[in-house]
Amino acid sequence: MASQVLVAANRGPLSYALDADGTLSSRRGGGGLVSGLSAALAAQPEALWICAALSDADREAVRRGVSEPGVRMLDIDPEVYDDAYNGIANSVLWFTHHHLYDVPREPVFDAAFRRRWDSYTAYNQAFAEALAEEAAEGASVLVQDYHLALVPGALRELRPDLRIAHFTHTPWASREFLDMLPDDIRSQLVWGMLGADRLGFHTWGWADNFISGATMDDVRGVASAFFPRDGQSGVHHRRTTADGSGYGEKRFTAVTQYPLGVDEEDLRTLAHRPEVDDKLAALRAEVGDRRTIVRVDRTELSKNVLRGLLAYRELLTVHPEWRGRVVHLASAYPSRQDLEVYRAYTASVRELAAEINEEFGTEDWQPVLLSVQDDFARSLAAYRLADVALINPVRDGMNLVAKEIPVVSEAGCALVLSTGAGAYEELRGDALTVSPYDVSATAAALHEALSMPPAERAERTKRLAAAATALPPAAWFTAQLDALRG
Repeated sequence: MASQVLVAANRGPLSYALDADGTLSSRRGGGGLVSGLSAALAAQPEALWICAALSDADREAVRRGVSEPGVRMLDIDPEVYDDAYNGIANSVLWFTHHHLYDVPREPVFDAAFRRRWDSYTAYNQAFAEALAEEAAEGASVLVQDYHLALVPGALRELRPDLRIAHFTHTPWASREFLDMLPDDIRSQLVWGMLGADRLGFHTWGWADNFISGATMDDVRGVASAFFPRDGQSGVHHRRTTADGSGYGEKRFTAVTQYPLGVDEEDLRTLAHRPEVDDKLAALRAEVGDRRTIVRVDRTELSKNVLRGLLAYRELLTVHPEWRGRVVHLASAYPSRQDLEVYRAYTASVRELAAEINEEFGTEDWQPVLLSVQDDFARSLAAYRLADVALINPVRDGMNLVAKEIPVVSEAGCALVLSTGAGAYEELRGDALTVSPYDVSATAAALHEALSMPPAERAERTKRLAAAATALPPAAWFTAQLDALRG
């Protein structure tokens, strides 16, 4: 049965496990975005979520024809998938959009890169073909994230009748970093995105970056920008014909912001489950009556965990009055450990935390309580215990942790927030804002946050929580769907 609403994303709303006896079992995916999209799609008739099979068990489920209503998994060759996901999406596009390159050494675009780009193209084409096959006439298709940046253009060629949207959950690269890509690759990337009717980003900053990059003189075809911020900012464009003799149909791609928020009711329910209460009791036993500085991140290079630890060390150095009176609850979950640069970064986080504990710790006080286990219940317990939240990414599409902690912090928390977070635009008025590179300023902000009067902290937390919950995931998705249909 053809679908009227389709979502395409690398990760789906469920995954499979394969038991020793060959039995397949499924479980629902976690995370606020998956939950929000699932809830929004549940209200849509004939909705379908298309995703990649990520594990051997997922691929086995596809081969056996096992599926659940509203979900279609694609069994993409594992080598093609690895090239596309790790070789391009996470090693090229992620680094480009987050400005993470060590420029004297990176990037290197050689024959191996071209081979991986071919896999990325094939991976996107597989999604486009599946969407074209499953979509009803005039259906609405909402494509998610940088893994699938070429899907809108490929799908437009297959099914020009469809309404197509794409949302990028990362930042979009500045023109300087987009220029690093080979000319033909940059052109494919931009024109792939411009196949959509609507493009969404978390902030106007990322949206403006896309518009600027899409109107570069050397992008194939013709493109002209239209900037007014009234909901119809975007790009007028038309492509050259295949034989170069003229121009194709002139089109307009709207580019706008949809700043994703958190679901207050759902988050509070999760944060008060019995297992979270148990973790909270254990943390309180370790922390005692000391103040807490909380951060929860993956050990992702853009999250800036190392500079955060350096700022905490400087706080204890410059303001020795906090020694023995504060604990840094740092959750840094290992991320992308199949890439060497991430393994090295995770090791550096462990080493620096150990150095701080060795330098300042006493028999009854450990300055840093570092967790490198993916423990969601412990993270929620830390949220509830937070007096100060430290969120200092170098560059981040949104950063939902900055929004989640004020919602569930029991005593209210002061938010130290870097200008690199997408959430900065919404939360800057009630946060203590710092440059992500300025360790001394971050240390000073931590001191100010710890010294903030309780009444002021409570009022700031209330306003931060209101901003954080303004556009929860289901409403965020529905707003984009309504705009696409409109």
